Amino acid sequence: MLRLLVTGGTFDKEYDEIGGTLFFKDTHVTEMLRLGRCRVPVAIETVMLLDSLQMTDADRASIADRCRACAETHIVITHGTDTMVDTAAVLARGVPDKTIVLTGAIIPYAFGSSDGLFNLGSAISFAQVLPAGVWVAMNGTHFAWDNVTKNKAAGTFEPIG
Repeated sequence: MLRLLVTGGTFDKEYDEIGGTLFFKDTHVTEMLRLGRCRVPVAIETVMLLDSLQMTDADRASIADRCRACAETHIVITHGTDTMVDTAAVLARGVPDKTIVLTGAIIPYAFGSSDGLFNLGSAISFAQVLPAGVWVAMNGTHFAWDNVTKNKAAGTFEPIG
């Protein structure tokens, strides 16, 4: 069994056509797993629905607490891409002996052209085969948490240096 923790980010944002703003209503993860025909047993838990730029140290501590508390040793976390590495650092320091893979999306799933479905599938696969540690999975590639950066101009993740 794999645990999937939902924390928000662009992954789960909706678009308000009248106000022209993005907002959170609920997670799309269950639908995404169904559309992706996922056959991996997954326990889904919504921890929060936040834009990662608004996450606090207390929010990151809460995510780490959930990772420590769950029985599963393989965890995928959906997260906003802007501060994904910040949360990964907290998890690396505070959650030993589990394989944790963070993933997200540059384009909201609700837009229909999102990279989220591909990233989620990749993260689930990586979580099953990578050793214990904290990883980021984006664009079909996995990165050690301390060797990845977001290239904001390209909208991709890449190794540092």
